[in-house]
Amino acid sequence: MNTLNLELLAGYQGAAQRPAYDRSRLSPAIVHLGIGAFHRAHQAVYIDDCLERDPHWAIIGASLRRSDTRDALMPQNGLYTLAVRYGAAMRTRIIGAIVDVLHAPPDNAPVIAAIAAPETRMVTLTVTEKAYCRNPATGDLDLDHPDIRADLEGHSGVRSVPGLLVAALAARRRGGLGPISLVSCDNLPDNGDTLAKVVHQYAVEAMPQLAPWIEREVAFPATMVDRIVPATTDDDRRAVAEATGYQDAWPVVTEPFSQWVVEDRFVAGRPPLDAAGALMVADVRPFEEMKLRLLNGSHSALAYLGIQAGFETVSAAAADPALRTFLDRMMRTEIIPTLDLQAVDLDAYAQSLLARFDNTALKHRLMQIAMDGSQKVPQRLLGTIRDCEAAGRPHPHLDLAVAAWIRHLSGLGPDGRRFDVDDPMALRFVGIAEATLPDAEAFGAAILDLQSVFGADLSGDRRFRAAVLKLLRYLFDHGPAAAVSATGP
Repeated sequence: MNTLNLELLAGYQGAAQRPAYDRSRLSPAIVHLGIGAFHRAHQAVYIDDCLERDPHWAIIGASLRRSDTRDALMPQNGLYTLAVRYGAAMRTRIIGAIVDVLHAPPDNAPVIAAIAAPETRMVTLTVTEKAYCRNPATGDLDLDHPDIRADLEGHSGVRSVPGLLVAALAARRRGGLGPISLVSCDNLPDNGDTLAKVVHQYAVEAMPQLAPWIEREVAFPATMVDRIVPATTDDDRRAVAEATGYQDAWPVVTEPFSQWVVEDRFVAGRPPLDAAGALMVADVRPFEEMKLRLLNGSHSALAYLGIQAGFETVSAAAADPALRTFLDRMMRTEIIPTLDLQAVDLDAYAQSLLARFDNTALKHRLMQIAMDGSQKVPQRLLGTIRDCEAAGRPHPHLDLAVAAWIRHLSGLGPDGRRFDVDDPMALRFVGIAEATLPDAEAFGAAILDLQSVFGADLSGDRRFRAAVLKLLRYLFDHGPAAAVSATGP
């Protein structure tokens, strides 16, 4: 079977939809940091839809940690397959928006050069929450982060995302280049302001003379992104090959639903995103909060409870009647009352999420969602809890979601077998577990003492602590079904 590449594309007559533009006319104007599955199933697809109207917005992707994406895509001339699946149905499409993929650790000099190139007008990011090197409780740049310390000492280039961006902006300034837009597409509240904050704080530390230039010449539009994209499996590769008639080293598999809400605040032009289906708005925050709290918050709750119930995938956990009822109640009675978005029917949105979770074709692993909880839980769950507290509303389901995360941090599965907790704070959590377990209350109390996660307010909130610790004991002693029952109707 032939491999997907430009030669195959020239004469391809198979089932996959071909790009609607002449790829030889493309020129790059976007550098994307973090070219994983989500970007290739989301932003790159929107850009692909823009290129027939304006071919001068192609993407140079940059992989900042591993070379596997570059190694898979570059022999294919950057082409890959988008497979949209629901149940047994699958639609395939060849995406051609990515014209180059860089992998340049340890110093990332080629990535810096690409951002500093005259034709680059926009940088987009899907680097996950932890790559912003920020304190999750305060949102400030973490000057004690090992990557930030190494970058500021300046011994071997830059390795952190804030350091890389500041180095690239400094190179643009030295070259006399004009403005540029840096666009976060990560699941962070106020992600535009968040990115602006860590970039500015890094610049103040590393080269304070650059900070005023950044304020004048760089825009940080906020975005909200929404599409469920599990990790690609070998079964997915085989299914794509059977459907298309060619081999693709790294297709991406996703759901039919896709949404991109973008603050229309760019300083160097932008692709025709609105024509491609993106929603261009003046204020992204209400949409962002809706998605973070309802989709991402429910995903995290389902992951931590589902893992302890012995499930492996989202669809399997969502099919469990007790967990499904729990999610429905948490969304309707605790999360939706904290949201203010008149443009969306929030009850209908919540029900649509349950339908999306039912998609058995995706095989979205709960362990994938459970990663990096110390960075995700403050954004997805704790902000909602704070709003409930301020309004005097009870939130037992959210309390259980937090307790389930703490239970997950023990590294003990439902059968007593150990697993590795994948988190930037994993060593800290392992130390706490070794010092306190099997005393579940002492373990939970030590986790709740971490103000870098919970802030001083929730860490010191006696009612919140007591509720979480009670539910944590239920989880350790009786499992998730009993703990769900303890939250009440």
